[in-house]
Amino acid sequence: MRAIILEALHISKRLPHVRREDLKDLWRAALLVWKSAPGWAVASIALVIPQGVLPLASLYVMKLIVDCVATGYSSADSEAVTGQLLMFVALAILVELLSILIQSAANIASEFQSTLVSDHTQDILHAKSVAIDLEYYESPKYYDTLHRAQQEAAYRPIHIVRSLTQLAQNAISMASTVALLFLASWAIVVALLMASIPGILVQMIYSGKLYRWQVSRTEKDRKSWYLHWLLTDKSFAKEIRLFDLGSIFRDRYTALREQLRKEKLDLSVSKSKANLAAQAIESMAVFGSLAFLAMEGMKGNITIGDITMYFGALVQGKAVIGSLLSSLTGLYEDRLFITNLYDFLDLEPNIKDPLKPVKVPRPIEKGITFEGISFSYPGSSSVTLNDISVKIKPGQVIALVGGNGSGKTTLIKLLCRLYDPQKGRIAIDGVDLKDMRVSDLRREISVVFQDYAQYNLSLAENIWLGSAAGPLDMGKVAKAARDSGVDRILKRLETGYETTLGKWFDKGTDLSIGEWQKVALARAFIRDSQIIIMDEPTSSLDPKAEAEVFAKFRELAKGKTAIVIGHRLSTVRMADCIYLLNDGHIAEKGTHEELMALKGEYAQLFEIQAVNYR
Repeated sequence: MRAIILEALHISKRLPHVRREDLKDLWRAALLVWKSAPGWAVASIALVIPQGVLPLASLYVMKLIVDCVATGYSSADSEAVTGQLLMFVALAILVELLSILIQSAANIASEFQSTLVSDHTQDILHAKSVAIDLEYYESPKYYDTLHRAQQEAAYRPIHIVRSLTQLAQNAISMASTVALLFLASWAIVVALLMASIPGILVQMIYSGKLYRWQVSRTEKDRKSWYLHWLLTDKSFAKEIRLFDLGSIFRDRYTALREQLRKEKLDLSVSKSKANLAAQAIESMAVFGSLAFLAMEGMKGNITIGDITMYFGALVQGKAVIGSLLSSLTGLYEDRLFITNLYDFLDLEPNIKDPLKPVKVPRPIEKGITFEGISFSYPGSSSVTLNDISVKIKPGQVIALVGGNGSGKTTLIKLLCRLYDPQKGRIAIDGVDLKDMRVSDLRREISVVFQDYAQYNLSLAENIWLGSAAGPLDMGKVAKAARDSGVDRILKRLETGYETTLGKWFDKGTDLSIGEWQKVALARAFIRDSQIIIMDEPTSSLDPKAEAEVFAKFRELAKGKTAIVIGHRLSTVRMADCIYLLNDGHIAEKGTHEELMALKGEYAQLFEIQAVNYR
């Protein structure tokens, strides 16, 4: 108990600061709920007043019934008393039915409001996830923030509004109950209020403890969900079975969940003990007040009906105070946890549109230039690119080659403004990319990354997503399918372009890695862009299919600027200029013939690969 009192004093010192933060966060939550479902919010508020008053009306009708029964024992006109009694009973039934009707309406309003708010909050969460920069994905702290936001987003905002609504209802009930109890004795009211203080202190203390515990255990909780993903997702299914990893990951998952469960259980047990003491104090106040009412009844100061009504009000007052304090402490807890959602929603992207954007040149007349580009990934001490300068003329095809980690794909990410360089600039026709609207720039670029996406949607949609700004045009989809070789896959698909790819949904058809890669190529080919980028675009294709794709690629790239990243040097021979990257530097550049004549690193790599085909 001493620990509780000390914690309470600690909380009281912080209340002025917390109150300002509370109001700000609660207001944001209320606005969020209002924007999600204004009509249902109005309905919920309108139902608060009758829900707060009807319980008191029920108590008063019960008093009338009890007094009527007591009067009937001594009355000579029993028929009149009986008629009056039946009228009061009918009135009690009417009040009860009205209470049920209003409660049902409130439940319906709450259910619809909850669904709309939850969906709206998830939509906001999705929008923020799409808007933030890729560099956030390099930080474990970001994943902790996202994990906590996902846990709270579904229910915290609506929980706050429900608490506020319940608070208003309880305030109405409390005001009417207190007014009634004052008629019996002001001491009863004071005793009830004083007895409720330990309860609110317990709730506030343990809400803070639960919040701090959850924040400190976010990474462990996230790790347990990662292990769950390993055990259930298709991506790891083969290796987990072949290497018999299931028991290892299951044991680790179980150990983490057991630790988290034990810590939370210890917190719950401690809270229950404190609650027990607080409730014991409340119960003593209630039954002490009952003794006082009984004594007043024995003295003839109040009727039996009054005793019934006052005791009912006493019990109701205890419940209302408990509910009122629960709403207050619930708001205190919600305010703590809602910050998890706002911490995520308040993240700001570093890559932003300029105030006065310049249009992307169309057509590109002078070309693309990388001028003294240096870049390191967030949180990394190593330099990925160091003073890179490249010029790409309009309609030119260049190739980037080099070992893993040499900076090839990073250069492409910078061109797409997924990141910004720390030094230097990238320009199109002399205009810095930072002076253009990001969406306009990306609309001019088609990319097939090595880790291309596999969407569990129809084949037509998988291709159309490359040009999703416009309507689904089956003519364009079919052309892109022919250009990439996807049309050959159609022969074994029962419903053609309408076939759902992947195995997530019913009647879905999975593709081989090479077939998925052709779909990714079709997605790039359908896009009407000036720049085409292919990052290891044919790594999963056989040599014949690879040759066909590149022949078609040369045809499609006419009049456009094209960049190809490749490990197979045989596939980059057709490039107008080849850049060999090594440790973030450009080690060699030139045509295939020039680099072979140079007899440098490129020539050595080409000869090593060529041996395998001799």
